[in-house]
Amino acid sequence: MNYIDRLHTFFEQLKENNNRPWFAEHKKEYEELRALWLEDIDRMIAAMTAWEPALAGQTAKSCAYRIYRDTRFSPDKTPFKLYFSAAVSPWGRKTDRAGYYIETGIRGGNDEGLYAGIWCPEPPVLKKLRHAIVDNIEEFTDIIDNPELRKNFPVWVGDTLKTVPKGWDRSHPQAELLRRKDYGRFARCGTKFYRNNDWPLVAADMFRTVKPFVDFLNYSIDE
Repeated sequence: MNYIDRLHTFFEQLKENNNRPWFAEHKKEYEELRALWLEDIDRMIAAMTAWEPALAGQTAKSCAYRIYRDTRFSPDKTPFKLYFSAAVSPWGRKTDRAGYYIETGIRGGNDEGLYAGIWCPEPPVLKKLRHAIVDNIEEFTDIIDNPELRKNFPVWVGDTLKTVPKGWDRSHPQAELLRRKDYGRFARCGTKFYRNNDWPLVAADMFRTVKPFVDFLNYSIDE
């Protein structure tokens, strides 16, 4: 059985027993599965470094998130996540820049897959990005309308405002883009995707097609 199937079975069991005693009893299995996941994330990062040299030096350990949930401000006090995830960027997982994110598990909805972009930017950064998009709309449109990007990352993902932000005309031609609070693109990749033993290489190649989008966001922040 592919370890991804074992991983999803583990998460299904964890969902029914999301408590510390059960997890302690099954920690050896968790550690075995996590080790396999980290090996594949390292393979993916190595493949990504071929087209993004700034990732050199990053590893699965610097990019992968822990399974333990932060329950301090959540009404849901279950201690463990029902998925594995990693955020890949030149700054590792702890960054306020745009980057790449991957998730597999049973969190619910259509969350499993590949992501690229920036989430929850600070207000000054979000303001800067909105102006950069409007001021360079032809360049930005060329990027997001690229056939490879649209094929691999077909949808926007993230929160949006109900109306355009304060200071912008409600009938602005880029109203839909201005309403975005996050600038993210998403590729839905279900369990079948991860059953392919070469999924780290496939994921790296998919991420390559969305690099211009990530680059635009980051150099807009830097300007």
